[in-house]
Amino acid sequence: MVMLDCTVGRGGHAAAIIPLLAPGGRYVGLDVDPSNLAFTRERLAGGPVQVDLIHRNFAQARSALDELGIDRVDLLLADFGFSSNQMSDAARGFSFQNDGPLDMRLDPTLPTTAADLVNDLPERELADVIYQYGEDRASRRIARKIAESRARSPIATTEQLADVVRHALGQRPEAWKRQPGQPRRHKPGRIDPATRTFMALRIAVNGELDVIKRLLADVTQLVKPGGIAGMISFHSLEDRLVKQAFLELAQNDKAIRRTRKPVVADEMERDDNPRSRSAKLRVIQVLG
Repeated sequence: MVMLDCTVGRGGHAAAIIPLLAPGGRYVGLDVDPSNLAFTRERLAGGPVQVDLIHRNFAQARSALDELGIDRVDLLLADFGFSSNQMSDAARGFSFQNDGPLDMRLDPTLPTTAADLVNDLPERELADVIYQYGEDRASRRIARKIAESRARSPIATTEQLADVVRHALGQRPEAWKRQPGQPRRHKPGRIDPATRTFMALRIAVNGELDVIKRLLADVTQLVKPGGIAGMISFHSLEDRLVKQAFLELAQNDKAIRRTRKPVVADEMERDDNPRSRSAKLRVIQVLG
């Protein structure tokens, strides 16, 4: 049995699944983050099945399988979430919890950073990015404030950008900051005003929705008849793409939906792993 893990990350899924493929199985893992691949390669060394780890975007899964001489796989998994180490590393620029350079590239070889978009995109295009990918109705106001700020000096760090967005929405930046060991000073349940802008820029920098669309378009060319494909999304834009693609495959008799509704974490898992609260798993079985 051959499994394709389109987003191997730090190898959490791999460590759990590989023993189930033994004996004689094969595990193929793709990831765009070289540091995560190096970590996972060491973590999975000496396992009971053949493991192939490749630095590749999952939109290029077909070419990766071709290089390995694999026609189609029995199982496919794509987890569109991020590794905790990526989010917590200030140098990667994904989060405003710790100040760092405004980067946001999952693959450090990509040519464009979030700082490039923030400082170079025309105001209207920047507003469109924030609205389309962040679903923020205040996108025009945010883009205007960013344009005003960058005209004085470039926006280079995550904290700078977060403060500009907070100002744009009439929020006091200090109200959303916390000192080590202190709780945030805002009402429970509210999200930081900068959250949607950061999500939008991250999606734009990494072309996340485009690569998901390419993977979904290729799924029947990656998974053999009778094989299973599962995809885990973490926000509505991702889940909508997966839901619509899986429904279309089912309507065209190319697959059977094994999950009519997405599988979500139960209360125990949500308590143990808060990040699982937004995870949604959808599964199909490919037909001949």
